[in-house]
Amino acid sequence: MSREIKGIHVFAMFAVGFSIVIGVNLTLATQAVRTFPGLETKNSYVASQSFDERRAAQLALGWDVKVGYADGTLRLSIVDEDGPVDPKLIDATLGRATTVSSDRTPAFRFDGKAHLAAEDLSAGNWNLRMKAIAEDGTVFEQRIPFVVPQ
Repeated sequence: MSREIKGIHVFAMFAVGFSIVIGVNLTLATQAVRTFPGLETKNSYVASQSFDERRAAQLALGWDVKVGYADGTLRLSIVDEDGPVDPKLIDATLGRATTVSSDRTPAFRFDGKAHLAAEDLSAGNWNLRMKAIAEDGTVFEQRIPFVVPQ
């Protein structure tokens, strides 16, 4: 005893299928808009006008910047050809790439080799967006992604 598939059954299958697809798309789009952290710069055209000069000045410093995390300590290492660098000012924001809700400002202290800050970070992808001013007044800006293992 088999049931006959009628037009209303085919319509119902298509309606349910497309409703699921549309519902999932709307949910994902809503989440994407809610978690977008915002603009990096107010006017990208104006920022682009001085990009080459700022990049050349940063490269001329010859700094090698690395971030690491272990045992509750965030380590920011800035090194040039002469060794560890302690810039006049470090302004940094630590946070996730996808949301600003967990952003914080680490309190770095220089130990002679690197800048250290006590931080309690959960596993996953993190970004350190730093701005430092060299002794000669050159502004150095960089976003450094890193992973905290589980």
